[in-house]
Amino acid sequence: PAQPLCGFSNAVVQILRLHGVEDYRAHDVLQDPDLRQGIKDYSNWPTIPQVYLNGEFVGGCDILLQMHQNGDLVEELKKLGIRSALLDAEKDQEKK
Repeated sequence: PAQPLCGFSNAVVQILRLHGVEDYRAHDVLQDPDLRQGIKDYSNWPTIPQVYLNGEFVGGCDILLQMHQNGDLVEELKKLGIRSALLDAEKDQEKK
């Protein structure tokens, strides 16, 4: 997360940061071809990065971006007990 090695991974990290999500794990699958192929086989999803919430596969960067844009990510985080930082930012904006 500190230095994503591709633009799609960077986009996922930035979306999570926007929502204030700090407690997550990331793995550099570029270092292990077997792991990279294994995760694709496991999820039946052809691209990396792959996002899992509470162990459940959500999708790749495109899906997470769509969820961010349409508000679904806020709701999914809420189910996990995570309050999106964007809700606080919206409240602050309304006060102005």
